[in-house]
Amino acid sequence: MNLSKYIDHTVLKATTEPKDILKLCKEAKEHNFFSVCVNGCYVELAAKELKGSDVKVCAVIGFPLGAMSTKSKVFEAKTCIEDGASEIDMVINIGMLKAGETEYVKNEIAAIKEAIGTNVLKVIIENCYLTDEEKKIATQLCLDANADFVKTSTGFGTGGATFEDIALMKEIVGDKAELKAAGGVRDLATAEKYISLGVTRLGTSSGVELVTTGTADPNKY
Repeated sequence: MNLSKYIDHTVLKATTEPKDILKLCKEAKEHNFFSVCVNGCYVELAAKELKGSDVKVCAVIGFPLGAMSTKSKVFEAKTCIEDGASEIDMVINIGMLKAGETEYVKNEIAAIKEAIGTNVLKVIIENCYLTDEEKKIATQLCLDANADFVKTSTGFGTGGATFEDIALMKEIVGDKAELKAAGGVRDLATAEKYISLGVTRLGTSSGVELVTTGTADPNKY
């Protein structure tokens, strides 16, 4: 197993500076990670730094609350693609989901997918705020809206990925979409367990430690 190719090497903190993006991209190239995952303002910089490499640029949309208007999310997603991203990680409108407004949630995901075309869309359902039934509904909505991935977490909520959530989500997606686990992936055993459960991408700021020492700072994303 080539763990590096499962990793979206991530830095999304509010205090992130350009120098942090340069470091992120350098590490991603050195360790041949699948992508770097950054906030929208840094997409152009990351794309420039990674030009000529195999590392993709992933941008987060509606992050981390998901409560922006659909028009805002669509505009943000399109802009990030124009700036050099080829993957989008969007946050659903969690409040609308919990209110039972499933058509709103599905239509928003579908609108963003349509806006980015053949580029990859990962949908963050932020499991820590959902009941098991809501997790199932949200996962199905992602499928109905033609998302490429369903993702567990932003890493900025009250909790991150869990084995139980991935197992539940896998039951819904089958082979119709892929799964990304994010938040709390800080050691090799955890990463390998997620992969064995069907995860094909890992969102973590601990990528370097995972592929070198096997463990990371427990306070990291």
